[in-house]
Amino acid sequence: MTTDWLELAVHGLARAWGEPPASGSLRRQPEDFRVTELPSVEPGGSGEHVWLWIRKRSENTDHVATLLSKLAGVHPRNISYAGLKDRHAVTEQWFSVHLPGRAEPDWQTLDSGTITVLRHARHARKLQRGTLRGNRFVITVRDIEGTPAALDQRLQQIAANGVPNYFGAQRFGIEGGNLRLAMQLFANPRQRFSRNRRSMALSAARSLLFNRVLSQRVLDGSWDGVIPGDAMQLAGSHSFFVVDTIDAGLQQRVASHDIHATGPLYGSGESPVRGRCQALEQAVLAEFDTIAHGLAAAGLKQERRALRLPVAGLHWQWLDGTSLELAFSLPPGSYATGVLRELVCEK
Repeated sequence: MTTDWLELAVHGLARAWGEPPASGSLRRQPEDFRVTELPSVEPGGSGEHVWLWIRKRSENTDHVATLLSKLAGVHPRNISYAGLKDRHAVTEQWFSVHLPGRAEPDWQTLDSGTITVLRHARHARKLQRGTLRGNRFVITVRDIEGTPAALDQRLQQIAANGVPNYFGAQRFGIEGGNLRLAMQLFANPRQRFSRNRRSMALSAARSLLFNRVLSQRVLDGSWDGVIPGDAMQLAGSHSFFVVDTIDAGLQQRVASHDIHATGPLYGSGESPVRGRCQALEQAVLAEFDTIAHGLAAAGLKQERRALRLPVAGLHWQWLDGTSLELAFSLPPGSYATGVLRELVCEK
């Protein structure tokens, strides 16, 4: 019997706010899903690296990096970007090219119907992965069936409380292919895979375990709160502390989104959580014992990820009677699909 990995990793997850109050069509066209990177660093104007702000339409981030590599005549490792962006979208993001002591090519030759170089500037350092404050999304949902009042109420709920910080379907590959690859790797660790494929497979396996723990926390109502033994993460940080005593002050910090409960990014070593939180996570992980052991054997270390995803600057407007435009910002590593799945069922 074939395992439905996407059902386990994405489709079978609990919703925080109940069934969506409407259905609608997503990504009818690339312009319905617009993403703009929110940089944490801007190029200084001089240095060995050229940074390019590029708009792409229905283009894969890695494909654009390959085109830059060929145009500049450099090895692909000399091309960098802060994060992968959706292909079926219109996105804007920085890329960097290492060109020490070399003249720049005509970057505008890269322009096409799907790629536009909007600006470029020199900088002293390469663009590092994760060097961004987040992403700003503008998403249009079309063919909506549902009452505007119910959608407005749900959107207000999301704006005030956030959504579960699930990993989205793209994390797991087409039809869950990254998870199938992970299972092959766990069954035979000596199999040879490229570094990139191995990394994607292990990340997908970790993400499945996180999603299942988070889904259980959604079911018991604790995903946006705190339970004994929780590892609480400071907002905007990877730092966390383990809760021994839950008092009014701690609950206030949770309510104000200053701190968030976390779930496991599984690996070797001892989990930091204790008590009720530890028992809950162990019960979920026991259902996926092969994956947990495989991740530990692969050398990954224990990490934590926030269970709650705040949705910043959420605004919406009706474009007509059946089309709704949403605008919001999310921190790095989070998925707009986590917002959409609480709002509409996709047609």
